[in-house]
Amino acid sequence: MSDDVAPGHVRVRLDLSYDGTAFSGWAKQAGGRRTVQGEIEDALRTVTRSRETYELTVAGRTDAGVHARGQVAHVDLPREVWAEHHDKLLKRLAGRLPKDVRVWALREAPQGFDARFSAVWRRYAYRVTDNPGGVDPLLRGHVLWHDWPLDVDVMNEAARALLGEHDFAAYCKKREGATTIRTLQELSLEKGADGIITATVRADAFCHNMVRSLIGALLFVGDGHRPPDWPGKVLAAGVRDSAVHVVRPHGLTLEEVGYPADELLAARSREARNKRSLPGAPGAGCC
Repeated sequence: MSDDVAPGHVRVRLDLSYDGTAFSGWAKQAGGRRTVQGEIEDALRTVTRSRETYELTVAGRTDAGVHARGQVAHVDLPREVWAEHHDKLLKRLAGRLPKDVRVWALREAPQGFDARFSAVWRRYAYRVTDNPGGVDPLLRGHVLWHDWPLDVDVMNEAARALLGEHDFAAYCKKREGATTIRTLQELSLEKGADGIITATVRADAFCHNMVRSLIGALLFVGDGHRPPDWPGKVLAAGVRDSAVHVVRPHGLTLEEVGYPADELLAARSREARNKRSLPGAPGAGCC
């Protein structure tokens, strides 16, 4: 694959957010299911009065029900389309898109930029509360209720054993031909004054169900069902453990995607396309 933009086209970076509640994930699907990609591509085609659908490439393909505050995508538009519409495109998209997805910025991307392969990290937050009364009704679509008391200090102790570059096969849904080797850069939990525990999870990339499986394991430690060394032992075993539950998606939000300096974008993209082995370069992400 090449990072070169086709002649006569301009690569445009989009910064966007969405409430994933009513979406069947990011990626377009057969059968008419509502997806974030489908909504944005339809809106883009409409506001540019184009017959062609311009396909988006995204930093992290989120699952059904997962939210995003700092998602990044790119699209290659014909130069004449970009020249004609770029100054009004943001406002026109705001008028055409449904209220649960917003594009906040549109700009010509620097040379070598690829929303997916140029990324050096993705940061997610998972929010959960152990309040015996449940979740604030105004936050019910973004916070998981765990009906056992949680010890955040013990959860953080368990999380430290998972940091670094590992094969996360025990915490990922296996996909044919895809590697499960990832570098987990941060996994920490903090309880706010409102009683909501926010888990910050940052890695170079994520394999399918990785974040929600990690959180599921830590919840079992936090409520006393498993000892602090259990998540690390599951990781070392390298196989799925039936006790590791994939927690519900609504507590998960993609918060931010990180990229290197402009002059390093193309090199990063080439590196990320290499299939990983220990040690190696990261692949694509999911949650």
